[in-house]
Amino acid sequence: MKRFLSVIAIVALTVGLTACGGKKKSDDIIAPRVVTSKPSEPVKMQEYTDEKNVKWVEGRSYHVEVQRQPCDSLPKVKDENGQQFVDNIFTLTVSRADGSVFFHRTFTKRFFTSYINADYQKTGILEGIVFDKVDGDWLVFAASVAHPQTDEYIPLVMRLSRMGNLEVTQDSQMDTGNPSTEVPDNLDDEDGV
Repeated sequence: MKRFLSVIAIVALTVGLTACGGKKKSDDIIAPRVVTSKPSEPVKMQEYTDEKNVKWVEGRSYHVEVQRQPCDSLPKVKDENGQQFVDNIFTLTVSRADGSVFFHRTFTKRFFTSYINADYQKTGILEGIVFDKVDGDWLVFAASVAHPQTDEYIPLVMRLSRMGNLEVTQDSQMDTGNPSTEVPDNLDDEDGV
């Protein structure tokens, strides 16, 4: 009888150890389902007006006004998720102290086509034009064409002469506060920081 109980105890111990011996490993990978949100209605930037009074030609006073307005009639751009964005129209007006208009022009992204690459022509919006400074006979403005809702943009410099001529170039100066700091010519935008 003792021998019978010993055999039963050994069998029970073997079955117990085998049953608790660990779970069978599975090669199944369980990942959360990626849910992509459907694009909402087109995103618009807010309208704004920026006004400044400056001393310019021979110390005379001029009034500089820049207005941004989203424009539904311009072609919309899309991001990688299909979200649409409304492009902007900017109006720049420079007036003399007596109220007469020295310069008035409306800008869209199309005006800057020759200064931006094909990607920004297709997926960028005209995000900003702002007055920067008086530089001798020139009024200097900063402009940017950007991928919407990102930090990616092409910086541009617009210079308006006292004769009413407008020049545009890509901005090669970094925003460090040090005017001698320039972007190296061999810096590729795709390399990152």
